[in-house]
Order: sequence, then structure tokens, then C-alpha cells
Amino acid sequence: MASEIQVRLFASLREQAGWAQRGFSLANGEPPATPASVWRQLELGPLPISVRVAVNQHFARLDQPLQNGDELAFLPPISGG
Repeated sequence: MASEIQVRLFASLREQAGWAQRGFSLANGEPPATPASVWRQLELGPLPISVRVAVNQHFARLDQPLQNGDELAFLPPISGG
């Protein structure tokens, strides 16, 4: 049975992709899926260096292994005033 995560995009990333959230099936095997590998598979272009990644609402590294049921979020820089 395939593992699945939820991928969420915020702000300008959501606008560019045309979607905010979707399920994503993880391939079983080695090496495990990471935020960086999921981004590549989503075919959203190069990952901007300023984008932050969160797994289960905690900031994470691009190489953090993902597990079934995780929520993966890509967050662009937020400007405030």
C-alpha cells in the first residue's frame, strides 16, 4: 500500500501553482522521499532558495525523510510592516 502525505503551498507559491493543497503518494523504497524530492516531482520549477519548509507544522530541512501521513508545507518569505 502506498504512503500518502498532504502537500500545502502558501501565498505566491499557491498562486503560481494554481492549487493550495493536494494529496501526494510517496514511492516506497530507498532513499525515502524528502521535501526536496517531492518539490522536484511536483514539477513546479526550481525551488527558490528563500522558501522555507515545514513538516507537521514544524520547520524542517529539505532533506528530512517524510513518512506516511505527514503534512508538508512550502512557505515563501513573508514581508510585513
